[in-house]
Parts: sequence; C-alpha cells; structure tokens
Amino acid sequence: MGWRYIAQRTTTNDFLDWDVPFVAEAPPKRELNGPGELRGVINPEYLRLMAKPDGLPIMAEWATSLYAEYEGRIRWGGLVTNLGFKGQAMAVTCRGYTVYPNGMPYLGTGIRSGAVVPKKWAYEGKDKNHDGYIDGTSPKRKMPPRPKDTVSPRWDAYDVVRHIWAHLQDYQRGKLGVTLDRHDSGYKLGSSTGKDPWELLWWNSPDCGATIAEVMSLAKADFLERHYWDGAKEKILHHIDLGSRRLGRTRTDLRFAQGENIIEIATPSYQGDFFANDIYVLGKGSGAKMARQRVVVDDRRLRRAKVIARKSTANRTTLAEYGRAERARHSQQLTIPSIAIRQHRNAPLGSWALGDRILIQVDIPWIGEMTIWHRVVAEEIDPAAGTAVLTLTRSDFYG
Repeated sequence: MGWRYIAQRTTTNDFLDWDVPFVAEAPPKRELNGPGELRGVINPEYLRLMAKPDGLPIMAEWATSLYAEYEGRIRWGGLVTNLGFKGQAMAVTCRGYTVYPNGMPYLGTGIRSGAVVPKKWAYEGKDKNHDGYIDGTSPKRKMPPRPKDTVSPRWDAYDVVRHIWAHLQDYQRGKLGVTLDRHDSGYKLGSSTGKDPWELLWWNSPDCGATIAEVMSLAKADFLERHYWDGAKEKILHHIDLGSRRLGRTRTDLRFAQGENIIEIATPSYQGDFFANDIYVLGKGSGAKMARQRVVVDDRRLRRAKVIARKSTANRTTLAEYGRAERARHSQQLTIPSIAIRQHRNAPLGSWALGDRILIQVDIPWIGEMTIWHRVVAEEIDPAAGTAVLTLTRSDFYG
C-alpha cells in the first residue's frame, strides 16, 4: 500500500474524494513552528475533479483540505492555498492549517496584559486649590491618601495563542476544528509593575499569525500541528501540540554519520552578508524617547550592525531577548542546512521527533571531519523509498 491523498471540503468536513490522483513532487514536509508544505500536480484527464454540488471544484483554493495517508495513517494534512498550471496539468500547493492565522487581522476584544488599572477615588477633583483639604468642608477635613493603582492580570503566552485561535474559529467560515494543548507555558506577558503592558488591540491592526509567532518567541516555545483519524476512522482531527517550552530532546541514542546513514548533505553555509554581531532593537516610542536595547558580542570580528523593530514593548529585558535571538540567527557558525538519510539501525525512519537535537558527523571540504549538534526543524519522510530529508538549524541558535 502506497500513498493515498484524501480531499475534504474545509468548511463542511464533507469528504470529496478518497483517492485524489495527486502526484507529489516530494514527500509531505512537516515543520516545527510552521505549517509545512505539500506540492504536486494532477493530470487533466481526471474529470471527476470538476465542480461538486456546492458549486466549487474539488480542488479549490482556501476551500479544500488535502491529506496524505500512508498505510492507514494520516502523515500530513493541510489547506489547498495555491492552484496553477504546469503544462496541461494542474499544479497544487498545500500548506498546513497553521498557515491560516497568517495575514488575518485580529478583531476581537482588546487585551492589556500587566497594565496599570487606576483605582477609583471618591475624592478626585475635590481639592481644586491644592491646599490638602477637601473643598467646602467646615471644619476643614484633610484629603485622604489616594489608593494605590493595581496591575491587571498577566496572560500566559499560550493563553494568547489559544485566544487567537478561538477568535479566528468563532467566525462561521473559520471553523477549522483545530484544538490546542491546555497547559501553560509559564511565561507571563507584560511586567509585574504595570509599566510595560503587553497589548493586543484591534485598532492597531495586529496580524494574528505574527502575534502568535511573537508570543511563542518571547516564551522560547515551540508548536507542532498534526492530523489523525478518530477512533472510528470517520473523522480527521486537527491538533496543535504546545511545547514545555521547547519541543524535542537531546538524542544520544541515535547516530547520524556520513557513509553510514547520511547519503547526502546540503552545501554547508556560513553567514556571508547575513552576518551581524551588533544588534539594536527598537521598541515602543518615537524619536529620542524610543526604547532601544543593544545586544553585542566580542567575537574578534569586524563590527557588523543590524537594527530590528519590536514596537510591542519598551521593556529592556524583553528587547534584549529579541536581540539575542536575532544575533544567534546572524552568527558566523557553520551550519548544515539539511541532510538526506536512509533507513538504518542507527536511526530508523521516524525514530526522531521534530525539535530533537541530533549530532551530525560529516566530512566537509577545507575543514575535515566535524561533529555538530543540530536541531531537526522539518522532515520529509518517504517510507516507500526508505529515505528522509531532515531540515536542520544549529542547536545552539536557541540558547
């Protein structure tokens, strides 16, 4: 039994075709903190893919879900986001459900996490001459002390992610049926003093996908979407796993070595023009009053500066976190972008998980043999061929 592709109407969950004649360009790509992708073509002779009773063709942008099943298990699921033509064939691009918040405006109730809440004072404005006494009292009575303001509850980062997904799925044509883990990340947004609240306000036109990425970055956390049959194999369920905080673990039990199970490596890369070691992060405010934080490292290299904007906060600690993450992305360290591996007892296909840290042993021209810890951030597994492609980043990029 090989791959089977199942089409479903996204907005109604009606199954449209149980065996779509889809020819994939490559195995479906699962991605950490992203939607992943599936690309392929459908040849023109399959007339059954024309319009259905609801007036839409089976393959319709933002109306069809496509699932890749192998040996009875859903290996990947996503939305048909782009259709085109490759010669006479229809070219189909699908992306996972977590692509949906990207570009979608937040229009829900405003959130101010860790904001000052002024305490009402019955004597407000009753000392107009500022002599310290209540106006119009005889004998004169002193003004009582003003009560201290309070700070609003601080939202956990995962509560914001769940709130945004609930907001998007509250619309009639947005009910994707996506569920999320219920535990907290342990990272509270905003400050305990109320001086730098974290805000999500519809009048600022926030992007739902960008906001999710922001709070996940602040929490140093990961998410991973998955799709699977229910117990009766009548419904396909959609869930987002939330890490505590980073997903994955260090895999000393697996071995990835060139000449054993690594059959190909992508060209190793340094940073080149992308390199920077002096990061300036601009926060809330304008002009000379704008919040600014510098993150610099003395690596004995020529200074290369980069400026990024994170206008959601003025908190120096938070801005520094953004800066450290950006500096890691622009570091000079050698990276193996991806490896192709074959089925092997040292690391059987699927024995790792996205987010795992694995030790790569390779022979690189001009450098020689190297062992470098990398993190698995995406995978394309072809069980029929017994091969897989793993997309990697340096594990020390994550701190």
